[in-house]
Amino acid sequence: MIRVSQPLTDQAEIEALAQAMDLAYFGHGAKVVEFEKALQDYFGDPAYEVVCVSSGTAALQLALEALGIGPGDEVLAPSLTFVASFQAIGATGAAPVACDVREKDLLLDLADAHRRLTPRAKAVMPVHYAGNPGDLAELYAWAGERGLKVVEDAAHAFGGEHGGRKVGVTGEVACFSFDSLKNITCGEGGAVVCRDPEVARLVRIKRALGMDRKGATGAPGTSPYDVVTSGWRYHMSNLNAAMGLVQLGKAPEFIARRREIAKRYDQAFAALDGVATLSADYGQVAPFIHTIRVLDGRRPELQTHLGEREIESGVYYPACHLHSHYRVEGQSLPVSERLEQEILSLPLHCALSDDEVGVVIRALQEFSA
Repeated sequence: MIRVSQPLTDQAEIEALAQAMDLAYFGHGAKVVEFEKALQDYFGDPAYEVVCVSSGTAALQLALEALGIGPGDEVLAPSLTFVASFQAIGATGAAPVACDVREKDLLLDLADAHRRLTPRAKAVMPVHYAGNPGDLAELYAWAGERGLKVVEDAAHAFGGEHGGRKVGVTGEVACFSFDSLKNITCGEGGAVVCRDPEVARLVRIKRALGMDRKGATGAPGTSPYDVVTSGWRYHMSNLNAAMGLVQLGKAPEFIARRREIAKRYDQAFAALDGVATLSADYGQVAPFIHTIRVLDGRRPELQTHLGEREIESGVYYPACHLHSHYRVEGQSLPVSERLEQEILSLPLHCALSDDEVGVVIRALQEFSA
């Protein structure tokens, strides 16, 4: 089976994990600090701080909380996203407001978001679907005019660029995922990248159960910390960070390969009947998944066709506003509802060989013929 997604690791990650185990402490420690510094260097702007956490979902939740988002507030987000985006908003006590997306790239439709604004809206969460950040300057200008905080869900977008800068250091706060299938993996993990040191400080405290060790003397009979806010056990472990350090060194190679495969797909699919590709500038986009639209109701037929040829595919994602937990009576997002019936993600990862990419392309060509 040609898998739709999978990590690429080798002996280097195994050796890094073994060395981390020799430290005899597997929790939050020196390797996490080292990984945060390496990520800061990678992003290339010392004005931004990096705080590593246990997952991309935790990163989103803590970033929102650090910005003061909570009960009674609303956060605008595109419906075509993994449910983690909505769950992270809900975990703060705020309510996610599902917005429609643009057909060309599945990114947040600002015109639709504007129609859904209420006085309770305090933030917007753009999702960089498939690694595409879109026009962040336009989005930040729109949010700024309406007094909205911006938390970028950049789970798909590690290694991408916007305006000559890495995604993550172009705005207020960006959140990344390093799960087993992302552009680089820690096995599991995430990071908050932010320009405001107070936001970074709050995320650090909240990832450690609200504990603040500032002022602790260590003297006998004194407390080693003070609990100053609500918090969670959301820290990253030394083991995850050790793997991440190795993967970070491979990031340029990984991203170049992902772009190469995505461009090859787009070129091959451009003239196919019944299939539409998404708009993406691979000079900026570091693609995480490769999604096409299958037209005329033929997606189930294509999935069967691919499966018969030992090619895995996936639907990423069902629209969040149609899930039972998030359904609002009478709400309609017509573009999202149509596209969720068309989108199909094809194999895209660095373990793919050129021959396997060719197998996928030929399968699509046969289907379209």
